[in-house]
Amino acid sequence: MSYFWLLGDGALVPDWVANSFPVIKFVLLLLVLLAALSLVVVVMMQDTEGGDSTNVITGIKDTYYSQNGGANRAGRLKRITIILSIFIAVAVIAFFILTRIYGGSLWS
Repeated sequence: MSYFWLLGDGALVPDWVANSFPVIKFVLLLLVLLAALSLVVVVMMQDTEGGDSTNVITGIKDTYYSQNGGANRAGRLKRITIILSIFIAVAVIAFFILTRIYGGSLWS
């Protein structure tokens, strides 16, 4: 029974790492999918940033409180957007690096 795998560059890898790679690859792809769907939802929840905040029905400019009442929500949504985008980028890069190191095709 072999306890180590010899990679193409001559490095020895423990057997459990090489055998668990398909599971790691599947989990990474699942996390990227969930993060991408979450990113779509978060972007759709964000308000458009218009230059004028005049009420369409009454024609009166909104008060300071009504203009800034949603600032916390908008700030959180922007922060979540940035975090999800960075996570997706890092996870995809990690997926392709691991696929390159441990070999095999992208989907099996």
